[in-house]
Amino acid sequence: MRTRSNAWIMWRLLGLTRPLAGVMALSVICGVAGHCCAILIPVLAVAEALSLAGVTAGAWPALSPGACAAVLAGLGVLRGVLHYLEQTCNHYIAFKLLAQVRSQVFASLRRLSPAKLAGADKGSIISTVTADIELLEVFFAHTVSPVGIATLTCAVMVRLIGGLAWQLGVVAAVGYLLVGVAVPLAVSRACAPAGVASRTQAAALSTYVLDGLRGLAEVLQFGAAATRLDGLDERSEGLAQTQRRLAAGASTGAAVTQALVTVLSLTTLVVGAALWGASSIDAPSAVLATVLQLSSFGPVIALANLGGGLQGTLASARRVIDLLDEEPQVEEVLEGDDIAFEGAAMKNVSFAYDEERVLDNVSLSVPVGGIVGITGASGSGKSTLCRLLMRFWDVTRGQVSISAQRIDTIRTDRLRELESLVEQDTYLFHGSIKDNLLIARPDASQGQLEEACRAASVHDFIMSLPRGYDTPVGELGDTLSGGERQRLGLARAFLHDAPFLILDEPTSNLDALNEGVILRSLDEQRGRRTVLVVSHRASTMAVADASLSMDRGRMS
Repeated sequence: MRTRSNAWIMWRLLGLTRPLAGVMALSVICGVAGHCCAILIPVLAVAEALSLAGVTAGAWPALSPGACAAVLAGLGVLRGVLHYLEQTCNHYIAFKLLAQVRSQVFASLRRLSPAKLAGADKGSIISTVTADIELLEVFFAHTVSPVGIATLTCAVMVRLIGGLAWQLGVVAAVGYLLVGVAVPLAVSRACAPAGVASRTQAAALSTYVLDGLRGLAEVLQFGAAATRLDGLDERSEGLAQTQRRLAAGASTGAAVTQALVTVLSLTTLVVGAALWGASSIDAPSAVLATVLQLSSFGPVIALANLGGGLQGTLASARRVIDLLDEEPQVEEVLEGDDIAFEGAAMKNVSFAYDEERVLDNVSLSVPVGGIVGITGASGSGKSTLCRLLMRFWDVTRGQVSISAQRIDTIRTDRLRELESLVEQDTYLFHGSIKDNLLIARPDASQGQLEEACRAASVHDFIMSLPRGYDTPVGELGDTLSGGERQRLGLARAFLHDAPFLILDEPTSNLDALNEGVILRSLDEQRGRRTVLVVSHRASTMAVADASLSMDRGRMS
């Protein structure tokens, strides 16, 4: 993984805002105008107090008390309206861009899958698509435009204060740089390790919680609840400690900021007094310069407060961008002919996960209309062979072909139309039985649904349920038994109606009676479709025309 600086990450995020540059400009204009209104309120009030005392303040106009009150009230109202418009623009930009980033992330996951999700840290992925993306709102809504607002507001204030005396303008400029640049950079650098650790620990905690929820039955069965809770407490406390370090860094930065504001305001007053003593400036102008600077620190204080929190945001952004930029292990083929299925084959295929060799010089032929069985112990490479036929990964060496054409040259969507894979663990989405079946064929009629379910020996079970095909299956299909889920997976494959059916342990969760029903269904598919059956059960191989054995990645 490439190392990317925070500056590079921010530049990449800024690139996303270009289509909304107009809205961003409006936000900055409203922000600058709003802060100017807020700054002018105490300045005009002091100028009016000096005027009532019979002291004129240079070029500042003298107003009647009534006119001054009206102007102050108008500035207050205008400040509120402008602040509302600024925040509306900022959050419009943020939510628009978050939607865009989510779309890009899910598109990236589709591009990277299924290799990305096979054995992946799913808790970390969930954390990325939820919490990490949400944290980008801090950058888009509370970082980009505030930087522009602070820069322009400070430029205006330096010009105003410098107009009274250039020395005071220099003091103001140095003050803004210290508070708005030096402090946030120092805090950001100090909080960087904790910011990265916070996002890493949050992702690990998500993984731990997800594992606990999915394995809740096993946790209760074996009395491991106390151990799991201890692990949860340990991870939660580790995350809390990291977040406390971040909060401490932010608090230190805020304290330093307030101290600097006080010191810089006093410095302006001292310099103003010295200039007045040297007759370079009148006393009212010195007072107004001090009030101007004291009331103008709002925009740069907002930047100073970003230092600690921004590190967590940038750490989240780095995780999101890493996912967006990750190269897929298998590139989709977008062009090609609509070939017909005329058999499948493997020739001298070897495959390894990283450095672990799984298949070694495997050759296989699956003729059209036949049923070929593959047996072997767990870990012998049977499931990997199925996934290579689906081109979830590309082979390390050798060739996989469909209809005598290399599988990596066949258009990917056509390949998916030609093949159906039923794995040992069938995934069911949160929804009804009908919804889960229609994933395979969205335009299927009720009659076609029932035909597929009868072939998978699950129709009678579905009709015994109170709501039939409209029965919710529950989160992850937990309301159904393993055998029921597996038969629904078979029904989904039958509904897809692909000519090549790949079954990875299709009867592992079935009793002998239901296994016999499924095997009869597969026998009825003979000649209609080609079937590859992978199983460790000898009884399942009874339906196969030919049976091969795998052992430690080799075929015999």
